[in-house]
Amino acid sequence: MSLDLATFVAILAMATATVLTRQVGLVVLKFATLSPSAQRRLEAIPPAVMVAVVTPTAFATGPAESIACAVTVLAALKLPMLAAATAGVATVALLRFAGL
Repeated sequence: MSLDLATFVAILAMATATVLTRQVGLVVLKFATLSPSAQRRLEAIPPAVMVAVVTPTAFATGPAESIACAVTVLAALKLPMLAAATAGVATVALLRFAGL
């Protein structure tokens, strides 16, 4: 597998844009005061991203994965993302072990 210059430049540009976007956001939020409403909206982003990532799996795979996706989504509403992801992985592992 070879990597041509155009692909390398595209990857480098995307990585740079990602890093700059994150850094600018941190700098802006460091000097800004958020309203409680804005704070709640920002706190809703990680669970929304988790749902967007796991939802296609629920519709494209078997019952074990679909149930695990539901568990992950419900856990993401109350738990930190690592705990929600762990709950989903553990659920699918247990359901597969059970033969579902």
